[in-house]
Amino acid sequence: MIDLRLLRENPDRVRASQRQRGESESAVDTLLAADERRRSAIARADTLRAEQKAVSNKVKSAAPDERPSIVVQAKELAGIVKQAEAEQAEAEQTLREAHMAVPNIVIDGVPAGGEDDYVVLREVGEKPKIEDPKDHLELGEGLQAFDMERGAKVSGARFYYLTGVGALLQLGLLQMAIAQAVEYGLTPMFTPTLVKPEVMAGTGFLGAHASEVYRLEADDLYLVGTSEVPLAGYHMDEILDLSGGPKRYAGWSSCYRREAGSYGKDTRGIIRVHQFDKVEMFSYCTVAEAPMEHERLLGWEEEMLAKVEIPYRVIDTAAGDLGSSAARKFDCEAWMPSQDRYREVTSTSNCTDFQARRLNIRYRGEDGKTRTAATLNGTLATTRWIAPILENHQQPDGSVKVPAALRPYLGGREVLEPVRR
Repeated sequence: MIDLRLLRENPDRVRASQRQRGESESAVDTLLAADERRRSAIARADTLRAEQKAVSNKVKSAAPDERPSIVVQAKELAGIVKQAEAEQAEAEQTLREAHMAVPNIVIDGVPAGGEDDYVVLREVGEKPKIEDPKDHLELGEGLQAFDMERGAKVSGARFYYLTGVGALLQLGLLQMAIAQAVEYGLTPMFTPTLVKPEVMAGTGFLGAHASEVYRLEADDLYLVGTSEVPLAGYHMDEILDLSGGPKRYAGWSSCYRREAGSYGKDTRGIIRVHQFDKVEMFSYCTVAEAPMEHERLLGWEEEMLAKVEIPYRVIDTAAGDLGSSAARKFDCEAWMPSQDRYREVTSTSNCTDFQARRLNIRYRGEDGKTRTAATLNGTLATTRWIAPILENHQQPDGSVKVPAALRPYLGGREVLEPVRR
């Protein structure tokens, strides 16, 4: 949730953010009105409670002949107070709904516009010159790394098996990601993949993207699409000690996405699937530290991409393509020779204090006062990476060179050879 004090002091900034996102400015006016109504309801209820207390005190000291009329007055006030408290509760609920409907305020400098209005910050690496490149599915099937047919048989479309070297590639990638995370002081974690509604809502995934989330209705739990969710909930309702710098974690989890609305898109291979594994970085820090922390997470993502020797570019995502929690997001997109274009493989978002305010995560400043923390997240490796690794390192005979940094995690293999049937 955004800071209501900022909204009251500078509503035009919030309106400008809405325009950048392509969202309605009316949500800002609705929130302002709800905030004013709640404050008025609280003031009225407080005044009436004070009046009720004063009248109740009179009953004790009143003369016998005065007491009956004062008792009647006290009973009347009790009913009025009860009604005022009900109005206050309703106003608070209305405010919460209006508050949850306004996305995070976009950071200055983020490109305006939609999905195609990103800004390319840099391109890194040389694109391989491959004549008639095979796509990752053809390569993976030749290596017997994927089994899409049996995945669909067992679970349906967009499910798959990783087999043999495919399984080793995923394990190697994620182990390498954890090793790098530990090297830089992040705490490795295996996180829950089922979370309560308040945690899913607190991270902003039950808004515009709720259709992407799997829900277990019988248990009122949600399957996570990223370990960002349980990592954000890890310190819910806590006051953190950030005196020694940011708290950083690296969560390894299976992830689940419904891919609603993606009918017909990326139906081949493992680019867009319902289940995958991922190592996600997550950081808690002060709001002032967040921009520098964002650059740090991006740097660690780029370091991983360099290790697997994939050409990539970094984009500054446009405001209209940000999730509701993100104030700024950088994507790294890997080159895919078979598609002759870049495809997203990592993203890192600065969520400022938006998620932490929803989840009541604070820290104590040097003055002893508590303040809302900032949260950031970033992908360090995921199943999807297998696709650009296979395509960029393919050989004419269908074999695939293993990037040097990844070889120790694959038993020293330098080349993955096709399985001759």
